[in-house]
Amino acid sequence: MSVATPLLDNTIEPDDPGVGLSGNINSSNNASNTRPPVVLIPTNRANQTSNPGPAYASTQSDAESGIAGIFRQSAHPVALFFLFLFRIAAIGVYIVSGFFTDSYVLFTVIVVVLLAMDFWNCRNVSGRTLVGLRFWNQVDDDGESYWVFESRDPSRPVNPIDSRMFYIALYVFPVLWATLLIVSLLKLGLAFIPIVVLALVFNVTNAVGFTYADRDAKQRWASSMSSGWGIPGLSGIGGQLLTGAVQKSVGRMFS
Repeated sequence: MSVATPLLDNTIEPDDPGVGLSGNINSSNNASNTRPPVVLIPTNRANQTSNPGPAYASTQSDAESGIAGIFRQSAHPVALFFLFLFRIAAIGVYIVSGFFTDSYVLFTVIVVVLLAMDFWNCRNVSGRTLVGLRFWNQVDDDGESYWVFESRDPSRPVNPIDSRMFYIALYVFPVLWATLLIVSLLKLGLAFIPIVVLALVFNVTNAVGFTYADRDAKQRWASSMSSGWGIPGLSGIGGQLLTGAVQKSVGRMFS
């Protein structure tokens, strides 16, 4: 029997030293041969482990941020857009109008129109659509003025993004106008004070009105819950007293 010839016959060539090894941590290869580190983010989508991409929200706190993310998560993005449009436009025109025109009348008319549009939109459209609340003043047959509050059905909760952004706009812009009032007083800009005061009246009226409308809605919800627990007499008296006190206090505030 003849001796078998070696299969490899010493033909194995050494590795090319210029090729980087993927498992060598201390490798000193060129940066172009090094893969960027991959960070794995927990997600509820199976294909994200093999194709890393943007993290998807799995909880309320992990929801994507930014203006685009807010409008994507909003249930009524058009109403939310116009809520901020009128408010930003009014305060923006007030700040920058002095750089584009010297006409005080034109500047005043534009700002007042934007403020009026914002007041009407916030009270009749945005509040009803975004948070399910509305308020208005009504005069009865005896000539007595009182405030009426409407609220959504508690079984239909509002979108949390819409609610949060609505109340941010409701309470932040009065603070901004109050700051501009202080600036006008310090700069002795007496011609601009009436415009800022009018803006404060519109914004504060909406803020106070929706605050009381929200409280009235919570009180009526609590009254309906307590009446379901078997004490309708007490809850009815308490609900009437609370609602009457709120309506009288709001009426005196706005009168």
